[in-house]
Amino acid sequence: MTRIHVAAALSVGAELDLPDDAARHVAQVLRMRAGEALTLFDGAAGEYAAVIVEAGRRDVRVRIDRHDPVDRESRLDVTLAQCVSKGDRMDYTIQKAVELGVTRIVPLLSERSVVKLDAERWDKKLEHWRGVAVSACEQSGRTRVPEVAAVQKLDAWLAAPADGALRLVLAPTASVSLRTLDAATKIALLIGPEGGLSDPEISAARHAGCVGIGLGPRVLRTETAGVATLAALQLLWGDLG
Repeated sequence: MTRIHVAAALSVGAELDLPDDAARHVAQVLRMRAGEALTLFDGAAGEYAAVIVEAGRRDVRVRIDRHDPVDRESRLDVTLAQCVSKGDRMDYTIQKAVELGVTRIVPLLSERSVVKLDAERWDKKLEHWRGVAVSACEQSGRTRVPEVAAVQKLDAWLAAPADGALRLVLAPTASVSLRTLDAATKIALLIGPEGGLSDPEISAARHAGCVGIGLGPRVLRTETAGVATLAALQLLWGDLG
């Protein structure tokens, strides 16, 4: 079933035009026509069964017939504080983190970050990342779109209150494993950039309450590390497996 996110409140019986990008995808890529069914969600609660009323090349109008209160969200409230990686690596991390149930993603800039943009280009990058998160929700069946926060510096994130979250930082030299920790439902996970966090940054993270953890004897790439840790958290304390 084709799933489409609509950034507006939905209700049974309503008719609406799909957003431009979604309409083009439905009409031109999927070649769907009037009478075919699809699923909509607005990020508030559940999802909506809808049917296409009209379908042109650029415009698609649908009618909402039924609400399903299904909830596929994880019991874990996980923030992924991910130092920005270059190219499509960040896209990969965001996509897979959303599939694994992350609650919010905070892109960070650290000492060894290689991506350097001006304010306007950061705004465009942020808009793109939020689109990646929406697409991952559409594909994975999630009914709520995780927050993708504005880019900020690592020291600013560390200085912010933890709000009761168990703060973790992935560190290759750490001897603590997730299995040795008490289960938590609210977690903030810090992942370094290409080249990793510097020693002073790891010290600052630990001073800010982050527990250094390791995932085994192999060093993971930045785009893999957060995804692997999220999978482990969901397996140990969440709803995976």
